[in-house]
Amino acid sequence: MIRRVSILTRWEVKSVAMESRFHIAIVGSGPGGLSAAGRAAEHDLGRQDTSHQPTHILLESFKAPAKTIQRYQKGKHVMAEPHFLDLRSPIKFRAGTREAILEWWRQGIDEKGINIRYESEVTAISGKQGDFLITLNDGDTIRAENVVLAIGTQGNPRKLGVPGEDERLVQYQLDDPYAYQDETIVVVGAGDAAIENALGLAEQNRVYIVNRRDEFARAKEGNLNAVLKAINDQSVDFSCFYESHVSAVRPPTDEGESGAIVLDTPEGERTIECHRIVARLGSVPPRKFVESCGVEFPDDRPTSLPELSNQYESNVPGLYIIGALGGYPLIKQAMNQGHDVIEYIHGNDVKPVDHELLMLQFSGLPYMADPEEILALYQQRLPMFRRMNALQFREFILESRVIASVSDDQSREEVEARSRAAEEKHQQTLLERHKDRLAELEASNEPITEADRTPPKPRPATRIMQEGESIFQDGEYTNTFYTIAEGEAHIQYEPDGPVYTLKPGQFFGEMSLISGRPRSGNATIGPETILLETPRRMMVKVLNSNEEVKDGIDWMFIVRVLQKHFAPDLPIEELRKIARKVELQQYASGDSIYDEGDSGDCLHLIRSGTVTLSRKVGDAQIAIDHLQSGRMFGQLALMGDPVRRETATAAVKTETIMLRSREFLALLKKDPQRIDDIQAETRNQLKLETMLASMPEGGNVISFLMDEGLGEATNAMIIDEDLCVGCDNCEKACADTHGGISRLDRKAGASHASVQVPISCRHCEHPHCMKDCPVDAIHRAPSGEVFIDDSCIGCGNCETNCPYDAIHMAPELKRKGGILSWILFGFGSEPGADSEKSATAADTQQSSHKAVKCDGCMDLKGGPACVRACPTGAAIRIGPDRFPELITRR
Repeated sequence: MIRRVSILTRWEVKSVAMESRFHIAIVGSGPGGLSAAGRAAEHDLGRQDTSHQPTHILLESFKAPAKTIQRYQKGKHVMAEPHFLDLRSPIKFRAGTREAILEWWRQGIDEKGINIRYESEVTAISGKQGDFLITLNDGDTIRAENVVLAIGTQGNPRKLGVPGEDERLVQYQLDDPYAYQDETIVVVGAGDAAIENALGLAEQNRVYIVNRRDEFARAKEGNLNAVLKAINDQSVDFSCFYESHVSAVRPPTDEGESGAIVLDTPEGERTIECHRIVARLGSVPPRKFVESCGVEFPDDRPTSLPELSNQYESNVPGLYIIGALGGYPLIKQAMNQGHDVIEYIHGNDVKPVDHELLMLQFSGLPYMADPEEILALYQQRLPMFRRMNALQFREFILESRVIASVSDDQSREEVEARSRAAEEKHQQTLLERHKDRLAELEASNEPITEADRTPPKPRPATRIMQEGESIFQDGEYTNTFYTIAEGEAHIQYEPDGPVYTLKPGQFFGEMSLISGRPRSGNATIGPETILLETPRRMMVKVLNSNEEVKDGIDWMFIVRVLQKHFAPDLPIEELRKIARKVELQQYASGDSIYDEGDSGDCLHLIRSGTVTLSRKVGDAQIAIDHLQSGRMFGQLALMGDPVRRETATAAVKTETIMLRSREFLALLKKDPQRIDDIQAETRNQLKLETMLASMPEGGNVISFLMDEGLGEATNAMIIDEDLCVGCDNCEKACADTHGGISRLDRKAGASHASVQVPISCRHCEHPHCMKDCPVDAIHRAPSGEVFIDDSCIGCGNCETNCPYDAIHMAPELKRKGGILSWILFGFGSEPGADSEKSATAADTQQSSHKAVKCDGCMDLKGGPACVRACPTGAAIRIGPDRFPELITRR
């Protein structure tokens, strides 16, 4: 049967004769579908027969191709991510405007002769490989030997899930942000679509964006930069609610009036009157339709994705799934898949475009194997990731660093030489491809951007370590996450304590990742071991998107905390049942955990955050202790004294592990020797609390320090005003050490009872400034100092995020002479002088301002210059663990 189909006007594709049976039917003309159809059309052009009949058909339910891109907001800049992947597709794509990309794709349809049928919604797919029956919405049927589903998920937006989610002021799509003016609009979501909608609306409206996390972990780099710039730009009416959730939507009471959205924020409930709410919370797979095709999902979660082979084939032979429905939502990824899936169907064994990157990562492994085999092997060996979609696991590996251990110096030299050679080859390949792409752009007379001219960053090869070498040491402020693929790792929490051996499939490093505290214990790598080291940002993304991984890490965190506090010699296997019965509790800053006089039936272990303990003395509430991550409190309730002696309050956002009597006794029964240690720890804590309670003024000082936010500090500056003579040597020394710009403001900052907290970095447990740094310029040294490197672009996000005004933007200055050069030779300005005022045109480099903050003088052997320069000993830098020492000394 031959049917002549008229293609719709706007795209002006000529009528074509189409057979009802095809070798390949592609459903959906988004990026993946178009790329697949373009490659299928190239195969048709290369055939030897003279029939000239297409063996492929592209079915699109809309009246034009790429419906999702069509519905992008007008003028939207579409990014080509991931930046480290090349494009492998017959259809053109690079970063550009929505309109430019749609035009490129229209041209590609014409040039490649793609056999496309519009307004042909697929309602059912049945049959088997070699004879699939595809039913369309108009009743027509098409038969195909193979089917490629490229339908995406955008047609199924996730709703708010609260009362009022379907009210008229709530919308789940935004086509044209410029259609609205002078409105108050709340955008809910933290992904790319939400950010782009919010930025577009902000040009003519007052905009709030609601992020349920404390950072924009899922955003592309370009969008991250843009949203942070808007948040930090005082001239733009644009605000962000971090760690906030929508609890209700209130419709307008009368026509023409505004409605409202109710948010749960860290500061409590907040109601915002608004004209509209744009909810961009992602989408869920069209599961009912996909399952009707015979495709199976691994579980019942709404966000679950089908399980696919490395060639994107589903459990139904001959039915392939690419793009967002397969777990890869980015345009470049989907287009690469579209190209490759056609090759697979034609029997060609092409390697994925990221194959060479995986080869580089695995270059130092002690065996030769195809990356696909290694990926499959590791996913099976790592129980926590077995249920992760194979393509998502691939991304996880690409974002991690592979570490391999060797047993002797000779082996290390050989393997490192191999890895270096692989890195050099990779870098040379990148430069050659970059040069070729630039040449093509110049030949096409298309505009070339700075991003086009910037060479891609090379990727790292396998990191080689010596057997027994330290992975991290106790007290280090690092927060990467480690998974053991092969071999073993050894962890010792106490100098004379047991050494725990972790085997393949296990992980470690989660305690610092979650709590923000320094590493607990020493970790060393075993013989013939392969580790995956995953950066915090990637782990946050995984934890936010995969409940199974999050649950696994949460559970192991609890097990190891219980092991450390109650049963160091007890194997993890014996702690499993107890760990499943404890509860995780979350508290906002200022929340009461329990009150003095309450009857208690549990103890708490602080997972993250800080807790202040206080007692009522007369009419005043006096702080008697403060406890940070890893500490225990409330244990007296389980040791014969159920009446709470103090009030426990979350000083900052805090999470605790709550342990009730039955589990507590079960742990002590497992290791009775631990009772003496817990009693001794409790006695010391009570002794300290009693001492502070006997010195109300000391308790007031601790309350003052907590109110100033020092509960989350690790290294804060404090000045004893009884000793300070106002010489400002501290500021002058700071400026002299940091190129003329002081990181310390002695005169500012609150004080109480002659204790002053000047404006200076506290090097917080979970540094606010590190959140969403778009170029990753802020780091934490293993010794704990938080510092900014030279890659800072001056976006101001860290300055906005810091709640303590410890970061400011300043011009880069030429290095000034020290005190002696100023006194003897007059070179430079007086150390400590106002750099903004004293800098001449010659002093200031021709560059934008950059962020500056205290780095704890981490590179100076003698320690912080401000402390060393104080002639009276008034200036000290301490962590909260030394606050009682400060009170006692005073």
